[in-house]
Amino acid sequence: MSEILVLSETDVQNLISPRTVIDAVEKAFEKYGLGEVIMPAKMYLDLPEYGGDFRAMPAYISGYAGIKWVNAHPRNTEKGTRTVMATIILNDPATGAPLAYMDGTVITNYRTGAAAAIASKYLARKDARSLGLVGAGEQAKTQLMCIGELFDLNEVRVCDANAQTVERFIAEFPDYTFTKCDLEQAVGADIVSTTTPVRSPIVKNEWVKEGAHINAMGADAAGKQEIDPCLLVREDVKVVVDDMEQALHSGEINVPVRECILSKDKIYGQLSDIVVGKLTGRQANEITVFDSTGLAIQDMFTAKALYEKALEKGIGVRV
Repeated sequence: MSEILVLSETDVQNLISPRTVIDAVEKAFEKYGLGEVIMPAKMYLDLPEYGGDFRAMPAYISGYAGIKWVNAHPRNTEKGTRTVMATIILNDPATGAPLAYMDGTVITNYRTGAAAAIASKYLARKDARSLGLVGAGEQAKTQLMCIGELFDLNEVRVCDANAQTVERFIAEFPDYTFTKCDLEQAVGADIVSTTTPVRSPIVKNEWVKEGAHINAMGADAAGKQEIDPCLLVREDVKVVVDDMEQALHSGEINVPVRECILSKDKIYGQLSDIVVGKLTGRQANEITVFDSTGLAIQDMFTAKALYEKALEKGIGVRV
């Protein structure tokens, strides 16, 4: 029986970096655009009595097959527990043998931030200097870390329903210039990332300035939405999704499409097609919106990079 490499959360923290994950996630979008991966839509196990759900996210990439099992329990903040926790298993696609079992919580946070960074790379103005963060939780941290890796930010605007959360967030990033602000000010930045679990729009159409780019990261299940649908239907707005099937079911566009406010035909396309050059990215001063649902291939390419790095450095436990 073959050995399995076990990577704990501490191991993953020691192996991971924004640049490593940005490179892995961009590669994931590239391979998806070229049709070189297999990725069924994520499957949901809804548990309304507990106020949460589980998602199973399988994928095949060159050399590896794998799956992420991840939860989303927004009420956990009231219990002092993480709202998102994940585990990733990597397998040898040739034999089915398990290769690695690793913590996926840190990977989920980083790859989500990296997806926003890649979307911003292709859809935001090159001279974007301000970042607005709507929500200052764990996901917002990697939004700043990864977007800050690609853009020279001179101002980070932060808003959250909890003032203490904002203070703790700012204290973790002494190298940035912060503005504590309300929603309207945050949404007025060059690049905006929303990472909330809300089910009613909080980003108003009239707050978004010309030429802005929005990373809509919070809507990851049916019924969730953060962005005013009036913004999405505007002629000067380009809406890009990470995966059309997932976005229609559980992304930012799921509610307005279901309610016939937004037509599927208004969706410009998938980010992967922009990455490989099949579609054009930003044009002039249009407003761009990236609807992120989270892709299994992002997890798999990141897990692959960390697994190979762990083998090289002798990190982890073999069982």
